[in-house]
Amino acid sequence: MRVGKSAKTTLSVAGTLLAALTMTLAQAQPWGGSWLAVPRYDPATEVTVTGTVEEVGEIPHGARGPGIHLTLKTDQAVVDVHIGPARFLARHAMTLTKGDQIGVTGSKVHFGGKDALLAREIKKGEKTLTLRDSQGIPEWSRGRRRPR
Repeated sequence: MRVGKSAKTTLSVAGTLLAALTMTLAQAQPWGGSWLAVPRYDPATEVTVTGTVEEVGEIPHGARGPGIHLTLKTDQAVVDVHIGPARFLARHAMTLTKGDQIGVTGSKVHFGGKDALLAREIKKGEKTLTLRDSQGIPEWSRGRRRPR
């Protein structure tokens, strides 16, 4: 079978675009991970930590908009905490700023080459915000779980 010059050019361009897209999607994100490798919540690794918020940032998170990430200084360590979609926190009137004293219950995971915590619940003063149920299913997903 002979392939014409225009077909070869089209295939070459398509291959190049596919390779570029794959490299872009797999590229490390600002928090050190790839959006393709987000770890699952594991109730077996759940811990509760308390400390002072050192930094709050946003992480690109596709269709849900930015996700909130923070650095929490505890008595034992500095912990990277992944909270959830910014609009979920806003909807529940929870703001997190540098200097806040908070408690976080979540699953210890390895994410982007380092240890992190996927938050299930945040306590700030008298307010408690539940982000995930006891099995780690996000409240913002309304019970839908992403495929394994």
